[in-house]
Amino acid sequence: MNGELPKAYEHKKTEDKIYQLWLRAGFFNPDKLPGTRKKSYAIVIPPPNVTGELHMGHALNATCQDILIRKKRMEGFRTLWLPGTDHAGIATQVKVEKELRKQEGISRHDLGREKFIEKIWEWKNKYGDIILDQLKRLGASCDWSRTRFTLDEEYVKAVENAFLHYYEKGWIYRGERVVNWCPRCRTSLSDLELEYKEEKGKLWYIKYPIKKISSLKSQILNYITVATTRPETMLGDTAVAVSPKDKRYKNFVGGTVILPIQNREIPIIEDSAVDVKFGTGAVKVTPAHDLTDWEIGQRHKLESLKVIDEGGKMTKESKICEGSNPLQCREIVIEELEKKNLIEKTEDFIHSVPYCYRCHSLIEPIPSKQWFLKMDKLAKMALKAVKSGKVKFIPKNFEKVYFDWLKNIKDWCISRQIWWGHKIPIEGENDVLDTWFSSALWPFATLGWPEKKEDLKNFYPTDVLSTARDIINLWVARMIFSGMEFMGKTPFHSVFIHPTVLTKEGERMSKSLGTGIDPLNLCEKYGADATRFGIAWQLMGGQDIKFTEDNIVMGRKFCNKIWNASRYVLMQIPKSEQQITSKLQIPKSEFTEADKKIVKALDKTIKSVNKSLQDFQFGQAAHNLYDFFWHDFCDIYIEKSKEQNDEKTKKILLFVLSNSLKILHPFIPFITEEIYQTLPIKDKKQCLMVESWPQ
Repeated sequence: MNGELPKAYEHKKTEDKIYQLWLRAGFFNPDKLPGTRKKSYAIVIPPPNVTGELHMGHALNATCQDILIRKKRMEGFRTLWLPGTDHAGIATQVKVEKELRKQEGISRHDLGREKFIEKIWEWKNKYGDIILDQLKRLGASCDWSRTRFTLDEEYVKAVENAFLHYYEKGWIYRGERVVNWCPRCRTSLSDLELEYKEEKGKLWYIKYPIKKISSLKSQILNYITVATTRPETMLGDTAVAVSPKDKRYKNFVGGTVILPIQNREIPIIEDSAVDVKFGTGAVKVTPAHDLTDWEIGQRHKLESLKVIDEGGKMTKESKICEGSNPLQCREIVIEELEKKNLIEKTEDFIHSVPYCYRCHSLIEPIPSKQWFLKMDKLAKMALKAVKSGKVKFIPKNFEKVYFDWLKNIKDWCISRQIWWGHKIPIEGENDVLDTWFSSALWPFATLGWPEKKEDLKNFYPTDVLSTARDIINLWVARMIFSGMEFMGKTPFHSVFIHPTVLTKEGERMSKSLGTGIDPLNLCEKYGADATRFGIAWQLMGGQDIKFTEDNIVMGRKFCNKIWNASRYVLMQIPKSEQQITSKLQIPKSEFTEADKKIVKALDKTIKSVNKSLQDFQFGQAAHNLYDFFWHDFCDIYIEKSKEQNDEKTKKILLFVLSNSLKILHPFIPFITEEIYQTLPIKDKKQCLMVESWPQ
């Protein structure tokens, strides 16, 4: 359609209308794109949890991905931006449990497993896709017909296939080991699923009376002092350990001490895991309640005494504290030690305390029988992928985070003791798989693997992954080794780690603390285009963004400038005229200096935007577009055109405007599409989103 633009741009009247236009056209689907498109370009969306709602991090990441996809679509690629959601085992189970308690006053145990799973599916079907609808509001051009969910029937088959593949290779095994245990969720967690908080605590120096020292004829000391932040766990001690490098204790190794309160005789051993600089250099060893101690215990064949159970209560083995929680037990233990004059001193101590990343309960390390995936060979694959350059991190410094984890990796505890998720495909098993085990298959399981489907052939490997820095190891590394193991290729060639959006004071945004900003409110107030452009504007290479609404206001003003400039240009063109704008059919000899400058500036801007987006410099591209359109086109050329006022100038105005709309479209798709639909040009495409990217 051709026509005049209203005096003012109204995003509330435009955005839904334009999105429906795109959906009717079907061009989000690569199979329906016009023309011959030999090259494919694919991005899989980091699947948001079904419990999720759009926050600023989602908005930023979706904007980056949509910019890349829209540009490649216009460049003639067969583009696929594949959407979907993650079942988010623990997060969803906790969410529905809260709903049950609030609405019906019952727990999942009152319902039983089968009925509870039915409740979760009801909840998922009602609320699980809210965030995808919110992404549409932002303008995301995903192929919604290919939307996947990590508990789809086909995806379940893929996860089972992966498990059995590893199992048959002997890489999956079951064994008892100390794991991170959440007493509230009643499940194991991996190291990467913990939230650490710096807390003020105490360091207690406790005297362990010496029973004997085998290498000395006469006893020099009456006790060895150990330092601990958790005196309640001493009830399960089975040794005292010192470093082999620590000369102070050389003659004590091989002797024994009496464990206070429990009155058990335990050995003095040496182990390289002991930090000479911590406390006195002598540490208590509780194999059942500390991962390092567990490993020491395995090396020295120590007994493992479980004094804290799965519900976070002290066991019979603790004797004096049975049934109490660990903090209550701590008070009892300290009181007993003080009575016996066995506390040498107490110091204030700041340490990192682990909490469950979902329910925020204090983590208790306990021994548990779990399923593990051997990581040695998989880690080497993942390391090689990045070291060889097959996968590149942008910014490059995030490679260190990736390398550090993989070089010090432990076998992955892949089982979880919850009800919602992928059941471990072994007969009689009630455990489910870690959510990240299934999402590690996302780049190829979403395309039909293990079946050899056309999508898998056409779109794997994908091209770019855009994600947050906090899941480099939880997800990115695991996708890389999974892709190499099951597909023989890395799942993508570039990993763009986008910045974290902080408050203007530099703090993490938090909905619960009232410091979060809802991007949908910004879209409602200023428009999706203004929100997108304001977000992109701030992506100038830093790892954190201190968000300010001023940039969204700037985005709205820029949209208004584009609208008003477009109105002016259209008013110069008689309705009866239609001009070809893809090429300027005007001899250069007829160009004025102003004509030459604007065409040259347009050419320079196209090149700079290409280079910036190739390097994932979204902010630089936004700044270049803003400077060109506002300054070069509006301030200078449009003003000059009023003096020239001839047919040639009108053609140049329309040429520059139409090409400006093309290069602006990935950033601000709604307003550019709305203006494009009114342009009086020949051979106009059905939508701007499938126009040719300017050369």
